[in-house]
Amino acid sequence: MRVCVFDLDHTIVNSPLDLAAMALDMRALLERSCGPLPARTERYRVGELITRCRDEKPELEPALWDLALDHERRAVADAWLEPGAMDAIVGAQAVGYRPALWTNNAREVTLVALDRFGLGPHFDLVVTRDDMRALKPDPDGWRVVAERFGAMTDAVVVGDSWVDGLAAAGAGIPFLAYRPREADLERWNIVPVARLTDLKQLPAWLEARNGRGG
Repeated sequence: MRVCVFDLDHTIVNSPLDLAAMALDMRALLERSCGPLPARTERYRVGELITRCRDEKPELEPALWDLALDHERRAVADAWLEPGAMDAIVGAQAVGYRPALWTNNAREVTLVALDRFGLGPHFDLVVTRDDMRALKPDPDGWRVVAERFGAMTDAVVVGDSWVDGLAAAGAGIPFLAYRPREADLERWNIVPVARLTDLKQLPAWLEARNGRGG
C-alpha cells in the first residue's frame, strides 16, 4: 500500500491564520497564571506553550486550546483553496496512493475547510490535533496514520513548513517540500526528497517514484 500524507495550512488550503498572534495570546493567558516565561530571542510556539501548561498549570489547557480554536475559526472563514490542490490529491489517487491529511488544526476547523472545497471525500484518513498526543514537529500523528493503514510499501509527506519536515523525519518518512522557506529547512537540517513549486506536479513525481521502486 502506498500513502501520500498532506499537510493542510499553506499546502492544500490557505488562510490568514496568524500562528504568531495565536501563540502570543496563549502566552499572555499562561503568564497571567504562571508568571513571565523566560526571555528568549525567538517566540514561543503553540506546542511549547501547551507542554509548559501541562507541566505547570494543566487545568488551564482547555482555555489555551479555546484561544487557538478562536483564531482558527476566524481564519477559516477567509480560507481559499491552494492552486492545484485538487489535482494533486486526485492525481495521487490515480497513480496508486491513498491520500491522508495530517494537520495541527482542530478537527472542527479542518472539516469546515475540507467540506467547503469538496476535499473531504478524497481523503482516506484525516488526522488532526484532536487525534494526536503532540503537535507537529512531534511525529506522533504518524502513529495514527500507521495504525490506520498498517503495512505500507511506500509513503511520503507533502508540506510547506519545517514542522512538516521534522515530523516526517521523526517518523522516518520522506518529506516532499511545497514552496518551503529555504532558510527554515537549512536551520533545522531538513533535506526534502524533492521540492515542488506547483501542486499539479505531484502526481507525475509520485508516478516516477513508483517507477524508481520507491
